[in-house]
Amino acid sequence: MTQNLFAATLVVPDYDAGIAFYVDTLGFDLVEDTALSDTKRWVLIAPKGAQTCLLLALAATPEQRAAIGRQAGGRVAFFLQTDDFAGDHARMVAAGVHFEEQPRTEPYGIVAVWCDPFGNRWDLVQFTKTPTRGVPPAKSRSNRETGTPVIWPPHDKARSDS
Repeated sequence: MTQNLFAATLVVPDYDAGIAFYVDTLGFDLVEDTALSDTKRWVLIAPKGAQTCLLLALAATPEQRAAIGRQAGGRVAFFLQTDDFAGDHARMVAAGVHFEEQPRTEPYGIVAVWCDPFGNRWDLVQFTKTPTRGVPPAKSRSNRETGTPVIWPPHDKARSDS
């Protein structure tokens, strides 16, 4: 069986403001914008060439409005991977995107945190090596009896798929 993460929800104060930033400013694709009712739309956006979309969801209740920009509790919530960090960073800065920091080099690549106009924190990241795509079977992730994390792959065994 093959599965794919199709979309993740991004709560916004206004559909059109979300489209304006992500599509017009960042250059994401507007995958779909379909009216579902007088107040609700199915709005899918995605970075160019991406398989996974973001579903822009209008905050309709006080609780949802309070979550705008804080969906990850103040942590970076989204990771925009690029193969041209310098070029994308320069384009984003020129378009007025707010970066919280200067680009920095980490063991996994070059990265800088930026914010969308709604307060969501993102990483712009260019990996120096491909991140691990597979995960071990659920039963191997932790020892439920002791609560002790299980190291994957085990240090004493070479992975058979390496």
